[in-house]
Amino acid sequence: MSDQVLPQGAGYGVGIGLFFSAFMLGLTAMQARYTGVSPKDSEEFTSASRSVKPGLIASGIVSAWTWAATLLQSSAVAYRYGISGPWWYAAGATVQVLLFAQLAAKLKLNAPYAHTWLEIVAVRWGTTAHLIFMFFGLATNLIVSSMLVLGGSATVTDLTGMSTIAACFLIPMGVAIYVVVGGMRSTLLCDYTHTTVLFAIILTFVFTVYVTVRMHFLLSEASAVAPVAGNAGGSYLTLRSKNGLIFGVINLIGNFATVFQDQAYWQPYLIGGLAWFAIPFTMATTLGLAAVALSAVPALSSSAQVPTASGFVPLLPALSDAQISAGLPAPVAAATLLGKSGATAMLILLFLAVTSATSAELIAVSSIWTYDIYVRYINPKATEQQVLRMSHLGVAGFALVMGIAGVIFYYIGISMGWLYTFMGVILGSAVVPIALCITWRKASKVGCLAGAVIGFIVGLAAWLATTAGLNDHMINVTVGNYEMLAGNLGSIATGGIIATIVSLIWPEDYDFAATRAINLPASHRKTPAVDDGEVYVEKKAPDPSISSVLNEGPKLDNELDPAGLNKAFKFAAWSSVALTLIFLILVPLPLFGASTIYSVVGFSVWVIVGIVWAFCSAFAVVLYPLWESRAALALISRGIIKDIFARGSGKYVPPEAATETQTAA
Repeated sequence: MSDQVLPQGAGYGVGIGLFFSAFMLGLTAMQARYTGVSPKDSEEFTSASRSVKPGLIASGIVSAWTWAATLLQSSAVAYRYGISGPWWYAAGATVQVLLFAQLAAKLKLNAPYAHTWLEIVAVRWGTTAHLIFMFFGLATNLIVSSMLVLGGSATVTDLTGMSTIAACFLIPMGVAIYVVVGGMRSTLLCDYTHTTVLFAIILTFVFTVYVTVRMHFLLSEASAVAPVAGNAGGSYLTLRSKNGLIFGVINLIGNFATVFQDQAYWQPYLIGGLAWFAIPFTMATTLGLAAVALSAVPALSSSAQVPTASGFVPLLPALSDAQISAGLPAPVAAATLLGKSGATAMLILLFLAVTSATSAELIAVSSIWTYDIYVRYINPKATEQQVLRMSHLGVAGFALVMGIAGVIFYYIGISMGWLYTFMGVILGSAVVPIALCITWRKASKVGCLAGAVIGFIVGLAAWLATTAGLNDHMINVTVGNYEMLAGNLGSIATGGIIATIVSLIWPEDYDFAATRAINLPASHRKTPAVDDGEVYVEKKAPDPSISSVLNEGPKLDNELDPAGLNKAFKFAAWSSVALTLIFLILVPLPLFGASTIYSVVGFSVWVIVGIVWAFCSAFAVVLYPLWESRAALALISRGIIKDIFARGSGKYVPPEAATETQTAA
């Protein structure tokens, strides 16, 4: 946009995010005062004392998985391919979270107290495997974080004129403030806040667009002016889209890599995956298509009213490939429709998406730095305070790395859209080996390591060869479907085939006893001795008095019952596979084969399904967490009321301490 809708001050205010950081710090302080939960020990800082309830976990998944790309790239593919883009984006990134529920059940069964998935790799297969898979894990965090910074900074710059370089650094540094103080629970509270505002703003955009804009008529007009290559009839209103299908495959592979290798997503939940689907699907079907529709609306200066007539000037001119790749269709549509109000809402939406996902990435990298590098290789006998100090250092250090990486990618001309489609080339080869390591006793160390390394080389070579062949021996850093498809398929297929075949020919017979002992609390150990070669062991179990307030469900030991976990695994397996078939085959492929171009009625049904899904998702991740946390909310409310009427009397006192005080009296 040539003229920024909002002043630069708005951009710097959002970039620094001090108000939001102060808000999150206030919530953390209230929690520490009125519930007794304090982020001053490493277990609470990195895993929220393992006492988080399902609704809040689901909300956290929705929030952490809602990147800048979720809002911007999904709308960009809607702008490119029509209604198929939102479906393939949402479906291609939802099935991983659904399938990952199986891995979650196995993880609880095979390594219930592990802080990171890399700890399992280290115990099962040793240092070499640990270091190789750590490369993939940290590469995943770096790529995801770079997409967050690139997408966020591009949009903030477009809407406000703020310096892109400043945005790259200020976005992660502002988030690091409250993450350092509050840890994982602060991140989850941030996630819940973000999810609540996210659905409110998305539903506002939905009703604004579909009440005020004649979407079907305008999309048909836009198709007549600029038919979509590879779509049935050149229409935006069909799932018969060749390039949309190719994007769906690329999206599917790339997101398998990020979900399975990103430490930020190792607390999955089926509800979270289903709820998340509504966000990119509804957002892109609304603003992505609105950007197309507005190109068929005449501007005030237009001398013609029909898009095909000469002298027609569109209200929203067609965007360039660079603008689409940067994820700008959604912001410009919001600003065109609602002016400053739309731009402000989009800026807030983007800020919350970036900060929430950034906080998850900061905690994830901090956990790897602390437990997989510092404790394992530098100081195996680290004290509680040393571990906590390293966690804080990891958060601050990676925030700086995120800013530097964003600036580097910006200067070499790599956009969020290109990085999004490229990530599977780099990361896809390790997906199957990691899953086999966690779940399959017969998985071969040699096969999985060879699959990850060789798959990485094959994927990179396939991408290089294809992009050079299609671009006169030049490396293409703009989005190209065929080179990305070749690289993604080469990477994940090679890694998976090698790991599986070698494991079948030369299987191991691993019983997971050693992984179940990772970080086992002292109260569960038969002997107190700890081998110097072991990874860090927790110094204390969570305070049961606190856990009882935060989690009214079964105690941790009951949640780790093998029979219950096996039952959960079977449920996750059946439900996730069934939903995957629905999302990827039963719904899109018949519609693709039929080459249907939606009528007004058909398009209306398509949109209504998205709106209903969004409302159901909002109920699951906004209202349900409030209900299941009602005991903790009541405890905090009582404490605040006591402090109002008798200063200092509302502070939480553990039942044991209260009993001792009464006895002494």
